[in-house]
Amino acid sequence: MAAPKPAAPGILGLGRPAVAQDTQGILFSIPADGAGLPPGGGTGVQGKPIYAAKCASCHGDAGQGTPNGPQVIAPVPWRVGQPITVGNFAPYAAPVFGYIWAAMPYDQPQTLSPDEAYAVTAYLLAEHKIIADTERMDATTLPRVAMPNRDAFKQGDPRPDVP
Repeated sequence: MAAPKPAAPGILGLGRPAVAQDTQGILFSIPADGAGLPPGGGTGVQGKPIYAAKCASCHGDAGQGTPNGPQVIAPVPWRVGQPITVGNFAPYAAPVFGYIWAAMPYDQPQTLSPDEAYAVTAYLLAEHKIIADTERMDATTLPRVAMPNRDAFKQGDPRPDVP
């Protein structure tokens, strides 16, 4: 079999140059204030079957983690020695959505629709008892969620040698 012919110089025949659509869901591109959240929405009730179908194989059926993925549901508030999860450690909810939408599922990133990503985010927040499982998360409601670790989270790198 012949070696692949690159579509562009320098890519060794692998992949293709990124286009604008590829970068619209860049990891953590949704800031704390929710700017850039897409239309759509979902509830924890809607997110439960999506989580079971698309997340549980890596994160466990109860969010306990597996050898393939970290624990995503843990006691709130976070305490030293407990697992760190999005619900007990993240200071803001909107970037949690951004991460799920951009990077999950691990083996098929950016395949969740905005509605599915909102629903999975709502499911995780509801499992942490941060919101009710029937509460709809969308571009308006998600940035308003008061995360349990919001006031304790320290931004930036605490090392004195890092600007």
